[in-house]
Amino acid sequence: MYKQIIVVRADLKMGRGKQVAQGSHACLEAYKKALTQDEEMVAEWESQGMPKIVLKVNSEKELLDLFEKLKRNFQGYPALIKDAGRTQIEPGTITCLGIGPVRETEIDKFVSSLKLL
Repeated sequence: MYKQIIVVRADLKMGRGKQVAQGSHACLEAYKKALTQDEEMVAEWESQGMPKIVLKVNSEKELLDLFEKLKRNFQGYPALIKDAGRTQIEPGTITCLGIGPVRETEIDKFVSSLKLL
């Protein structure tokens, strides 16, 4: 089984719509990166219904630490999202992270301690 993980910063106090928009950016960017790495895996994930899990972290540091660990293990799959600053938060603020799709067994060891958003 494959899944995509979206990790959102809870400390920013973004409104629900803003969280969804930022998570959507993360979803698409991670998907595009995965597609360039392994089209067959992406096709398999799509055939499984494109499962996604949305998790949260409590700080920018926590998100960046996770991003660095994932970069070393998933050859460019993670997608770090920075906001344009048009609405609720400052331009360039790192809001979330998109990962995969990747194998559940490979990603769970990195994100199993995180809580659902």
